[in-house]
Amino acid sequence: MATRRLEGRPVAEAIDRATRSAIEAVGSAAPPPSLVSLHRGVDSPFRFYLKRQSKAAQALGIAFRDESLAAGDDPAELLARVRSLDRNPSVHGVLLEHPLPPPFDFFRAMEELRPEKDVDGVGPRNLGRLVAQRPVQVPAVARAAFEIARHYQLPVDGERVVVLGRSETVGLPLALLLAGRPPGGNATVTIVHSKTRDLKGALSDARTIFSCVGRPNLLDRQVVPEGAHVVDVGTSSVPDPNRPGTSVSVGDANAASLDGWAGSFSPVPGGVGPVTVAELMSGTVRSWRHLVRGEEEP
Repeated sequence: MATRRLEGRPVAEAIDRATRSAIEAVGSAAPPPSLVSLHRGVDSPFRFYLKRQSKAAQALGIAFRDESLAAGDDPAELLARVRSLDRNPSVHGVLLEHPLPPPFDFFRAMEELRPEKDVDGVGPRNLGRLVAQRPVQVPAVARAAFEIARHYQLPVDGERVVVLGRSETVGLPLALLLAGRPPGGNATVTIVHSKTRDLKGALSDARTIFSCVGRPNLLDRQVVPEGAHVVDVGTSSVPDPNRPGTSVSVGDANAASLDGWAGSFSPVPGGVGPVTVAELMSGTVRSWRHLVRGEEEP
């Protein structure tokens, strides 16, 4: 069996073309859209994410800046910063690093941000609206996985689909998107998590599998049905066998095992990641059009 690679770049490029067209349609009649990324300012994987955001924004004509909390800042300062960004009319999108360590409360901070500006779609109000199938912004990672499935026309509509992972920012929102009304939904969704006793049994008749766990080599041909499609959302850092002392990013799927067995799978890196960044830019422009132009709710 020839296994197809679900590359993220073509999907991201299609989203970027639509985003660029939306900006050009407004032209100089309004200030450019702007995105602020708020983070703790410590060395973490989020730093790499920041570089990708900045590069993508610059390519599309979106003003981007990152703001870091000073060492010693407390939860009250975080709430004040988010509140200030929400009230700033020149800011159209805000991305807050998560998860945050105690005593910071990520979801409490997101309550200070209006749904339009929550371009990552992970605040309580956006998640609640997603349950009602009336989302303002959708969690970007979940949306990216969903868009990969739509772009490559994976079997979802009317099919049994499995989502591995039940986090409130990825797994659960993705399950809601897949179970929702078309386009792209109508799936019968099973959610698998750490307490699921029989992984192989849970996956036995799945046509498409979305894995959002972050556990290397979780999925191989021993548990994935032959011919099934795998969208790999999980990302982990493991030692690089070719470069001692360094690490590489891997997904939940064992690519070597699934090659020639699965119908398709998305690579890590290069799959969901580029699409997630494109979705953040798209969400920023939707918010900009709504806040500045008074156009339809994003």
